[in-house]
Amino acid sequence: MVINLITFASILHKQASVRSSHEVILTELEKYFTVNFIDYQDIDKLTPNDFSILFIATGGVERLVIQHFESLPRPAILLADGMQNSLAAALEISSWLRGRGMRSEILHGELSEIIKRIFVLYSNFKAQRSLVGMRIGVMGTPSSWLIASNVDYLLAKRRWGIEYIDVPLNRVYEYYEQITDDEVGEACASLAGKALACREATPEDMIKAMRLYHAIKRIVEEDKLSAITLSCFRLIEQTGTTGCLALALLNDEGIIAGCEGDLQSIFSMLVVKVLTGKSTFMANPSMINARTNEVILAHCTVGIAQTEKFIIRNHFETESGIGIQGILPTGDVTIVKCGSECLDEYYLSTGTLTENTNYINMCRTQVRVKLHSPAEYFLKNPLGNHHIMLHGNYETMLDEFLQANGCKRIE
Repeated sequence: MVINLITFASILHKQASVRSSHEVILTELEKYFTVNFIDYQDIDKLTPNDFSILFIATGGVERLVIQHFESLPRPAILLADGMQNSLAAALEISSWLRGRGMRSEILHGELSEIIKRIFVLYSNFKAQRSLVGMRIGVMGTPSSWLIASNVDYLLAKRRWGIEYIDVPLNRVYEYYEQITDDEVGEACASLAGKALACREATPEDMIKAMRLYHAIKRIVEEDKLSAITLSCFRLIEQTGTTGCLALALLNDEGIIAGCEGDLQSIFSMLVVKVLTGKSTFMANPSMINARTNEVILAHCTVGIAQTEKFIIRNHFETESGIGIQGILPTGDVTIVKCGSECLDEYYLSTGTLTENTNYINMCRTQVRVKLHSPAEYFLKNPLGNHHIMLHGNYETMLDEFLQANGCKRIE
């Protein structure tokens, strides 16, 4: 792991004295990281992909820093051990930067805590950089009922570096028609053999769903997409099947795939993936108990790799195609949702998945979660319908990342 230490020191201090004055902290850093010492005058030689820290080595450098404001890494991480009036200067600089809308943080205190903090900041930096240039395919248009789930493509690109790419459904239909039943027969038989049971769905339903999966995957590969969100319900009229199986299989392959053309939820799923490496369950909060802080999450698809067992069903609302009823492991979960048109708000909570429910009037995969925060959020201040669940407790990691990127947490 490489750290570029952009060094700001007063001209009154020679380079040799700067090193000797901060020997303790610099030696500690070099135990854990490869440290490149960069003179502040060479800051323009660094790229956005270089992880950089502003080393405030002495006092009297405030003007030097603000003169290079446009070239500073964002957010600005300031390292100051207190020697040579470095902390005093860092405090002044941090206040000035924040007054101009730039997030900043000062690393100071116990060496072990500084090292731990750098690892966290580096992880956030790598996740944020990995988002830059990622392409989210919007296959069709968002479902008409998702009236609060829009995203401004331009603002999202400016804030996160991601691109939303519109993909017409006619292209999906064209590829779907080109795939024959024989091409997918073996894959259908293999999947059916792994299922705990097959209920309403027919072999013909399975073949259609698998053909759709192959059509969508071809577009993902051709367009170099990192994620897709699918206008599921519009597919049914043309193909006679739903996208539930396709989305499940794509998520298992590491291609983030979401339902109903929901632009905010697919971004939420993508953020979780780059931070944790985990796939997620995108679901409707279908029942809320504000007294017990319980929520039932339900949807007709989930990545099969996330399940302990799965049953092949049909799609709940249309009673057509293939739906997946996943039996998910109980235990710790995290629920998250990024919202607003420029993706700068978020909800985040941990909880315990206590049981897999089986209500006949809900989508196929259903879980009951006991939240560790008030469930009243869903009733009083929700960020739309769909929310994202993943196994494990990742609250600190997600909160740290989203806060570092200037997002507002909604309670």
